[in-house]
Amino acid sequence: MTNEEKLKELYDKCKKCTKCELHNTRTNCVFGKGNPNARVMFVGEAPGENEDLQGYPFVGRAGKLLDRFFVAAGISHDNIYIANILKCRPPKNRDPLPSEEECCIEYLREQVRIIKPYMIVCLGRIAAQVIIDPNYRITKEHGTWVQKGDLLLTAVYHPALLLRDPRKNEEMLKDLVAIKEKIDEMDLKV
Repeated sequence: MTNEEKLKELYDKCKKCTKCELHNTRTNCVFGKGNPNARVMFVGEAPGENEDLQGYPFVGRAGKLLDRFFVAAGISHDNIYIANILKCRPPKNRDPLPSEEECCIEYLREQVRIIKPYMIVCLGRIAAQVIIDPNYRITKEHGTWVQKGDLLLTAVYHPALLLRDPRKNEEMLKDLVAIKEKIDEMDLKV
């Protein structure tokens, strides 16, 4: 079975999930998008309104900004996979509750097991606190590398934050350029 087939099977299971109350208000399960054989995954916290409506992560204003940063840093969508911790939108885009993260994290873990990336880039504080360290401080630690087993981890600002505080754009670009350099250095293209 190919990774694409495995992810489709997991998606079919995920879109029927009723483990938490968020399934009651979702329009779509927002599972992930990108190359199923990617060596680099970008992981955010949860889908927003546009993502819920379209069924794909990072398709709203924040996603369009992230795409512009990818282009500026030379990161190709052909070589990455993008997902979120939560697969359903929290009401009014509030932060995910720990109980919701706990219900949904196994889907992300299974995505990671299927794709087998070498690098995970957390998009924002919440993803970094769930994936890297519960005490992660995004303003102080963004762009730093952490090795966990076979995975190389880092975090950058969430693009939604940059929409509210464009003063951080320069730091975001610097971090993504460093990530692209690491991708090239490790030859992580598919």
